[in-house]
Amino acid sequence: MSAANTAESADFRGPLDITRAATVVLDAGSTVIGWSPAAAELLGYGPAEALGRPLSAFLSVHPVGGVPPAKAAQASGTPGLSGTTGATTGVPGTTGATTGVPGTTAAGVAPPSLVGNEIHVAHARDGRELLVATAMCPLPGGEADRGPGAPDRILVAAEVGGLRHWESRIALLQGLATQSPVGLAIYDTDLRLTWCNTAYEREIGQPLAAFRGMRADELYPGGSFVSPGYPQTLAGVMHQVIDTGAPILDLNFRGQPPSDPGRDHLWSCAYYRLEDAHGHVFGVCEDAFDITDRYRVQERLALLVEAGRRIGTVLDVVTTAEEMAEVAVPDFAATVRVDVTRAAVTGETAAVGSPADMSLLRVADRSEPGAATPDPALPDPGAPETAPGAAGPGLPDLRGPGPEGPEAGPDGVSRAASSCGEDRHPHPYPPVVYPPGSPQHRSLSSGGLVLDEGTLVVPLRAGGGILGLATFDRGVGPDAAGRTPAPDRATTFDNGEVALADELTARAAVCIDNARRYTRERTASLALQRQLLPHHLPPRSAVRTAYRYLPADDVTGVGGDWFDVIPLSGTRVGLVVGDVVGHGLQAAATMGRLRTSVRAFAQLDMPPDELLTRLDDLVGQPAEEPPDAYGGAVETYDVTTGATCLYAVYDPVSRRCVMARAGHLPPAIVDPDGGVSFPDLPAGPPLGLGGLPFEAREFELPVGSLLALFTDGLVEGRDHDIGHGLDTLGRVLADRSASLEELCDRAVAALVPGGTSADDTALLLVRTRELDAERVADWELSAEPVSVGRARELATGQLEAWGLEELVFATQLVVSELVTNAVRYAGGPLGLRLIRDRTLVCEVADTGHTSPHLRHSAEDDEGGRGLFIVAQLVQRWGTRYTPTGKTIWTEQALPSADEG
Repeated sequence: MSAANTAESADFRGPLDITRAATVVLDAGSTVIGWSPAAAELLGYGPAEALGRPLSAFLSVHPVGGVPPAKAAQASGTPGLSGTTGATTGVPGTTGATTGVPGTTAAGVAPPSLVGNEIHVAHARDGRELLVATAMCPLPGGEADRGPGAPDRILVAAEVGGLRHWESRIALLQGLATQSPVGLAIYDTDLRLTWCNTAYEREIGQPLAAFRGMRADELYPGGSFVSPGYPQTLAGVMHQVIDTGAPILDLNFRGQPPSDPGRDHLWSCAYYRLEDAHGHVFGVCEDAFDITDRYRVQERLALLVEAGRRIGTVLDVVTTAEEMAEVAVPDFAATVRVDVTRAAVTGETAAVGSPADMSLLRVADRSEPGAATPDPALPDPGAPETAPGAAGPGLPDLRGPGPEGPEAGPDGVSRAASSCGEDRHPHPYPPVVYPPGSPQHRSLSSGGLVLDEGTLVVPLRAGGGILGLATFDRGVGPDAAGRTPAPDRATTFDNGEVALADELTARAAVCIDNARRYTRERTASLALQRQLLPHHLPPRSAVRTAYRYLPADDVTGVGGDWFDVIPLSGTRVGLVVGDVVGHGLQAAATMGRLRTSVRAFAQLDMPPDELLTRLDDLVGQPAEEPPDAYGGAVETYDVTTGATCLYAVYDPVSRRCVMARAGHLPPAIVDPDGGVSFPDLPAGPPLGLGGLPFEAREFELPVGSLLALFTDGLVEGRDHDIGHGLDTLGRVLADRSASLEELCDRAVAALVPGGTSADDTALLLVRTRELDAERVADWELSAEPVSVGRARELATGQLEAWGLEELVFATQLVVSELVTNAVRYAGGPLGLRLIRDRTLVCEVADTGHTSPHLRHSAEDDEGGRGLFIVAQLVQRWGTRYTPTGKTIWTEQALPSADEG
């Protein structure tokens, strides 16, 4: 808008104002004796052309759409435009006839906005007909005193369009003053109120006369602006506008209006300076619109946005409940309590029946400082008390996957898949029950939300079941210090806030349900992993061990790598490490099948190459899957094919180690002097491929040698190849002064920084030991009947030397039976060996290749009962085949004083 248009819009003088309207001075005979410049501009006649002519030469005698002036003159006693009574001029548009001028009507009154003024047709000099509004003002004095040519009255005229435009602006001002919902107020330069509109009066609650002259800060004491970057007080903002002349728009002011004390309102305010026509400043105008309701809606929307951002950040039921309480306090409620079902915490299915009887646990309770709201919950009398730091009855130890579990090393890496992290919730979750009639009990009974004064209870519903309750409390009572709530604080929930609480709880319920499902899946996964991997490695006389296991899938905590230490006959141990393609539940299930198979084959005392051959045959068998529900074949990818495995057997008596591998990395061997080597062990094909045999190699390991079995996830990474990883592992293991646990931690820290990798990682460290010579006794016997007695004598003497007289009788029976069978059914020479370890091991070797079988003899059988008696006297027994024959071995428990 141009400056000229702006000035014109700001000119509120009426079109019929004598200073701007077309003005005509008439004598008593309606002759023009005065002609203003505005009249000349409107009609085009100059003063010389207009003076002395009758008015009818320029205006129609009769008003458009009105009554003839004669009738009007008779009714009012004043002359018409022509000065004659009832005279007609035949000007078009008289007597209600249509004038052809737009905006006029054939009959009726003038337009409603122009009532009070006569509408005439004016004849311009150029032949145009204009519709003008006129007003007549008689001059003082009597008509008899005026002769021809003497001023009698003044007529002012303006175009109808201009008059209507001016009246619309006047209506605008009238509407702002009386009808506008925006509060308008004018303050002088001393910031005292001089004028306000009706909306402002409603805010104050009094008529203008009652508070005119008061200062702004006197009308709104305690109020302040909350928009950043501006003064906080009304006086500060108004002085800034008066001093700078720069208007301020959309400034938010918070305060309590006199008409609504005790409740904060928020206004959107605008301020601009007021100046007169000469530029002198005389005040400031304030526009204020109450946006309290809109602001509260925005606050609720912002709360939902914040809830979406902060609730459900982790898949943990308790953490999710705490996050919801943190979001709602103190912006929405003074206190929030979240109770969830025991099933939700343990990961079970949500309850769908008898909601009022379900068991609830208090998992979150948050209040703003100083708030004290009554809690109707009562402790469950049927629940046993739980020691601090322990989980409740029937609850799992809810410790998330963290680095500080009971089986964690200094580097924070779990020693096994069953390791758990530090307890994030050191206190138990107390069971709670609600008395009948309480809002919570009513909500559980009805399954819906309950509003009871300042308490709102909303059930946590998901999947058609109830997961718990969320209680929002506004704190209508005094706080802990006895102070009552602030007067501006709402003590109940309106419909919008109830809907907000319902939406907030619904979002939290979905997150809690997701956490519940995750807890269930993770619990099942960890239970599977605990069953598939060794819980712990018991101490062995043959070796000392340490291990680390890091699954790549840190969500489920399971993977496809595995390791095991298997006790074998003759104090030997089987060492195994394997790797299944992929990771996750499917790889873990496959790993469990392979580990079980390895343990089963190992109990048969198979050599490593033969064990891998049997395992390869088992893996190579095609899996037979049943058809699906529609009769079609189920396409599955068998992750068993391509798995790798390394199997070794160490004998602490001979210090010999035999090992074979199926596509797996060779182990690292560190001699007592710190020399590191990776033996050239024939690789063999991965399991399931077949076609090539497996080959075993035998090594003699000095006492104190270190054997490291690992998977490729330890030495291979995105930023380095296997060769670099093997070199790093060798440097770490070369430190002979470090313990096995320290070496495990250092290896993982150096090769898997952060404890995470793209592949599952398993590391098994084994320090070899040797049985002392005084703990082993062996003899060679001939295959003659006399050898039976000789064997009993030798065994008895050795047991007495070891102080194991309690085992002499049973051992004599065992030796007699085994040597007798060897003499009768096998050939010589025979071997007898006794080993005093954690058990008493008795071995009889012969050259036969047939194994005795345990059977029940009939009443009339003369033999066949000896091996049955042996089986009753020992803990376990078995057969181990060797290249020269077989060995029958037994194990007996040592007396309690000699164990270990």
